[in-house]
Amino acid sequence: MEKIPMTPGGYKALDAELKNLRSVERPAIIKAIAEAREHGDLSENAEYHSAREKQSFIEGRIKELEGMLGLAQVIDPAKLSGAIKFGATVDLVDEDTEEQKTYQIVGEAEADIENGLLNIKSPLARALIGKDEGDSVEVNTPGGSKAYEIVKISYI
Repeated sequence: MEKIPMTPGGYKALDAELKNLRSVERPAIIKAIAEAREHGDLSENAEYHSAREKQSFIEGRIKELEGMLGLAQVIDPAKLSGAIKFGATVDLVDEDTEEQKTYQIVGEAEADIENGLLNIKSPLARALIGKDEGDSVEVNTPGGSKAYEIVKISYI
């Protein structure tokens, strides 16, 4: 199996979600199913079917998280330096609009573009890997070609 690169923060977040599902969500849904069963005929019991569906989702997510955490390769960006690699926090300037953006390159499981967490497998991250401050990169995105200048690289 292929290891899944992850930052310490991403690992902690997924581990917290797994613990919550196991200790809070799973017992709550078991209780809800038991209560729905007490209402009688299960074939026409919407509460029962809804609870079973939610239980299925929770169990699936638990298995998914266990798999990801089991294959996790935690990489601490604070121990890295130099050209852009996994874990780097990169300040970019869009060469067309002069808009500045900051991204941290993270693993697929913890990526959240809205919060500046860029998936290592994304076109932008792949274009940035190995580059240094002052370099320009051109990226083919679904919205067209974009050019960025790398202003700053840090490992936090």
